Amino acid sequence: MNDSITTGIRTASHDLPVSPELAAFLSGQWAPTPPPGDIRLPVAELTPARRARLSARFPGERLIIPAGGLRVRSNDCDHRFRPHSGYAWLTGLTGEDQAGHVLVLEPDGPQRHEPVLYVRPRSPRGDGDEFYRDRRYGEFWVGRRPDLAEAERMTGIRCAHLDTCRALPPGRDASCDPELASALSELRLIKDAWEVAQLQLAVDHTVAGFTDVVRALPQALVHPRGERWIEGVFGLRARAEGNGTGYETIAASGAHACVLHWIRNDGPLDPRQLLLLDAGVETNSLYTADITRTLPLSGRFSPVQREVYQLVLAAQEAGIAALKPGARFRDFHQAGMRVIAEGLAEWGVLKSADVDFHRRYTLCSSGHMLGLDVHDCAQARATAYLDGVLEEGQVLTVEPGLYLQPDDETLPAELRGIGVRIEDDLVITAEGARLLSGALPRTPDEVEGWMGELIGD
Repeated sequence: MNDSITTGIRTASHDLPVSPELAAFLSGQWAPTPPPGDIRLPVAELTPARRARLSARFPGERLIIPAGGLRVRSNDCDHRFRPHSGYAWLTGLTGEDQAGHVLVLEPDGPQRHEPVLYVRPRSPRGDGDEFYRDRRYGEFWVGRRPDLAEAERMTGIRCAHLDTCRALPPGRDASCDPELASALSELRLIKDAWEVAQLQLAVDHTVAGFTDVVRALPQALVHPRGERWIEGVFGLRARAEGNGTGYETIAASGAHACVLHWIRNDGPLDPRQLLLLDAGVETNSLYTADITRTLPLSGRFSPVQREVYQLVLAAQEAGIAALKPGARFRDFHQAGMRVIAEGLAEWGVLKSADVDFHRRYTLCSSGHMLGLDVHDCAQARATAYLDGVLEEGQVLTVEPGLYLQPDDETLPAELRGIGVRIEDDLVITAEGARLLSGALPRTPDEVEGWMGELIGD
């Protein structure tokens, strides 16, 4: 894509020239297109308190929180845009039209900030040619944007033209300031009731997506790229119900399930093997679910598959039981890994459960915070997250797994190439934890019964 030096319009090499007569014809006789009467964002009543909490951390300092910019996928095609999670949390704005926008918290006294949102307003008809010529930002190319007054009505934040942002003095920029980035993560560790409801909605849509996948297994099993068929089925649900998937779907069959982040999804499905499906729907508010189920493609676990699955399930149940306010964040992982290590020792894979050699077969941690990002609050300091304690309102995953590599000579032949992960989303409550994803079956018998109901025995 070329940016015209003289006009700033983003055009391409194959765009046709526009004569003065055509420009005049294109610029006139357009009817008003006002937005609906009530465009106020539902979350707009919550964002002032969020900004106030951030303001209190940095008294007297200018804070800059960019939405982020468009990134080229190939030549003149951009990736689909998703705004930075901190920007979305502070403004409530989540759309693809937010590319390039910036929230600035201007110091307004020693303990306060005034928020100003710098946006690219809609390109007015009859005032220039951006609306019909600019491939990146023109209304005819990518759709209507709010004007400044509309953006203020949506957010309750004073808005200014993006071009005026360039003249601002420097300040702390969340895109390159580690301390500000950490603060934005730490302030999001505890979810309010609205956020928990959004996460439950994401989970509910994800449950529907998993149901779609099971119903589609007969078609997927006969397709040479059955994994990709599964990915596509889930992706349809994610795009129809929300913003899309919260991360790249993992549809891993057979030994592919031993690759933690298998997103190539280009393999066939074998009814004798398992399918590890790790997927989540992201809502329009950008909150995402993160759920994994490991399914027998035949509809029935083999004896050895069931044995591996039962061990992972026991580890997950031990991890979930360790969740409560005041527990260390690491406790649930350690509880699950004790079960895994003891099980591997009973199988004779490990000589002892007292050393950490189980990590050869588990590889990674057993869970993480969940919210606007699938690995939420990742820039929080270790003292507030990894080495911290759980608090009511935090949402996290519990997802132990066993990844028994196909070429691992420490394993008996019948175990090699089996990968099992069971992952659920939970919110910490005053009493312990509430399972958000309980609508999906977890035990082997429940999984087999559920699959049988959907596709027949």
